[in-house]
Amino acid sequence: MQHKQIKSSASNRSLFFERIAQTSGFPLALEITDAQNEYLIDKNGRKILDLICGISVSALGHNHPKVVQAVQEQAGKYMHTMVYGEFVLAPQVKLAEELTDLLPEGLDAVYYGSSGSEVIEGALKLAVKATGRRKIIAASRAYHGSTTGAMSLMSDQKRVAPFAPHVNHVRHIEYNNPQDLDRIDTDTAAVIMETIQAESGVKAADIDYMRALRKKCDETGALLIFDEIQAGMCRTGRFFAFEHFGIQPDILVLSKAFGGGMPLGALVSSQELLHVFTANPILGHITTFGGHPVSCAAGLASLRIMRDERLWDRAARLSACLDPLSAHNKVKEFRKFGFWAAVDLGSMDLVLKVVEKALKKGMLVDWFLFNDHSLRLCPPLIIGEDVLRDAIDGLLEILDELH
Repeated sequence: MQHKQIKSSASNRSLFFERIAQTSGFPLALEITDAQNEYLIDKNGRKILDLICGISVSALGHNHPKVVQAVQEQAGKYMHTMVYGEFVLAPQVKLAEELTDLLPEGLDAVYYGSSGSEVIEGALKLAVKATGRRKIIAASRAYHGSTTGAMSLMSDQKRVAPFAPHVNHVRHIEYNNPQDLDRIDTDTAAVIMETIQAESGVKAADIDYMRALRKKCDETGALLIFDEIQAGMCRTGRFFAFEHFGIQPDILVLSKAFGGGMPLGALVSSQELLHVFTANPILGHITTFGGHPVSCAAGLASLRIMRDERLWDRAARLSACLDPLSAHNKVKEFRKFGFWAAVDLGSMDLVLKVVEKALKKGMLVDWFLFNDHSLRLCPPLIIGEDVLRDAIDGLLEILDELH
């Protein structure tokens, strides 16, 4: 077999387009060489204010010194040692201890994965095996990941159909519609729900709806899974978004900001429920890289920073800085939950213009998977207040320029 020769003179940019699989026909293609705090830095030394946090991942900004130190120290001790669940590894057990200490009784054991999609898959398998039922209920316009099982939870057939076949027995209910809760019955293994719908454009459920959902699951024996992959880890003004509703799930799914910038996910439940994975068959749910020691070290450092610095309080305080956008005459609707907002401009054309103009001003914003007519704002929790206010002023200026 003859191997292709890559010319050493090829630029990173050209190699990006020639050798990296693309997920759209128009990637931003920023060439990032460094990142610090709330800024990305390109090859020309230009600072770009990151107002989307790598889609909710970089909640502590970039290269937080305590997280970097934790990663370096753990990498100097050991990295991968054995597939998940066989060895006692300090970063895993310490993170599980300190995470569950922040959660209510009944959410006291952790199963790690490498990503949000991976732990969603685990949560679905756990629910089916624990209940002996097959039907899964998901909300319309929800996003839970892109692997086959997670994608099966989507209601958008335009995105789902090209990748069929999918997991059977998934049924959809309308998010925030109490009447649809009657579709949850004794054949239902689980209901999976985002506490705040992310890719629909920061859409939150009513408190009464969420409490009725919890009650219906209790009545039918269906397990309630909350996906807080984007909403969790202080973003909404509480450490966990479900705290706003006065209820708790049977299974909680975390990722993105949970890893402190490293690939990490977790499904959290009771020790009794997670024990279902241990037998009939043994090794029925396994992962090679889930709970990687370096990722867990980063996650532990990040969790401690969030807890000790009460970053949920900071998120709630900074939330008000986003409000001036709501009054602009180009904004059709302004949806916000904590330090997280969707700015609806009514068309993708206007959104793309704002994204382009913002980038020229040194600010990074984007849109949502199921809502391409709204701008996404999800700044780092550590962003300076003056920097944030200047950024909002800059976005208002851009909106003034739109035709």
